[in-house]
Amino acid sequence: MTLDEQIAYLKKGLAEIIREEDLRERLQSRGKLRVKAGFDPTAPDLHLGHAVLLRKMKHFQDLGHTVIFLIGDMTGLIGDPTGRNLTRPPMTREELDRNAETYKAQVFKILDPDKTEIRFNSQWLAPMRFEELVRLCSRYTVARLLERDDFSKRYKEGTPISVHELLYPLAQAYDSVMLQCDVEMGGTDQKFNLLVGREIQRDFGQMPQIVATFPLLEGIDGVEKMAKSKGNYIGIAEPPHVMFRKVMQISDELMYRYYEMLTDLSLAEAGQLRARVAEGRLHPMEAKIDLGRRIVTDFHSATAAAAAVEEFNRVVRQGEIPADIVTLALPEGVRGAAGHIRVDKLLPKIGLADSVTDATRKIKAGAVEINGQRLHELAWASADSKLLVQVGRNWRQVTL
Repeated sequence: MTLDEQIAYLKKGLAEIIREEDLRERLQSRGKLRVKAGFDPTAPDLHLGHAVLLRKMKHFQDLGHTVIFLIGDMTGLIGDPTGRNLTRPPMTREELDRNAETYKAQVFKILDPDKTEIRFNSQWLAPMRFEELVRLCSRYTVARLLERDDFSKRYKEGTPISVHELLYPLAQAYDSVMLQCDVEMGGTDQKFNLLVGREIQRDFGQMPQIVATFPLLEGIDGVEKMAKSKGNYIGIAEPPHVMFRKVMQISDELMYRYYEMLTDLSLAEAGQLRARVAEGRLHPMEAKIDLGRRIVTDFHSATAAAAAVEEFNRVVRQGEIPADIVTLALPEGVRGAAGHIRVDKLLPKIGLADSVTDATRKIKAGAVEINGQRLHELAWASADSKLLVQVGRNWRQVTL
């Protein structure tokens, strides 16, 4: 590729590059860059929101650059305060280590293992002496840290900010120093932290890293950013049919963002797709099926994607019961008075709701069906020996 073609390839899907002229100059002068993205192992599964970053890391690999997948096993102990109104509860070292192992297995669904450095920031943060920590803190002011939107908002509202949270941007910046990063990538909500990295690198006598930010990918609800804690995520390690069904739940409008951020379609090709749908030459359902097929193929295989499409057509479009439905015995503690089944207690126990409160909300919203009947009450009375429970496109069979 020419330099201009490389820049265009790397810019696809980005919200901002700080600074593009620095990227151009460094590509010309250094050729091979060190590119980093950090992931705190605060949950066991990576999702498509993470995949946006991973795909761009792969683009850098395609052009011959060194990619560093940084597992923040020390910053994870702090908990990234970005977007938080309250201090995160601390995680244990055991939880972080367990999640980190799953990350190592999942990232190579996208990245080339022969061209990827996997690093842990405990390598340099854990042995840090108190004197070294004090010197690092002396390189930045509290006033500057409080300029960060979430810190500023919490300070004005009188919401507590723990001192260890203020260390997070500095620890992330120090990662860039130790890894001698040329480029660091993150979501637009990470912009402050990434810019701190530029300043701290400069203080250590390094060239400041180029910052590449991405728009936050909305989850399948189309409202909030994708996050496992919000239940609106698509995990990259989920079974093909589950992944495909979740893609099919997104809105028609959100579909185009997924095409732009999660496939190799160019912006021009995505625009042409939108035009074909708008002109009635392509049904949006077919466009979404193609999106789901592409995503499942990337993380599993073309064969798995074809099977997922077939399953979706049979179960959802033709109304049949899934072939792989999970069958469970009736859990304890869900029978109420008169032997009725408390469905609000049943759903979280069989994995169809996050909590009793979530189950109640779904029942009241008319999202729950039992044996083909839409549920409107929290309890279910039945003489049947089995319950076929459906919430959205998820099913369970419960034997009584």
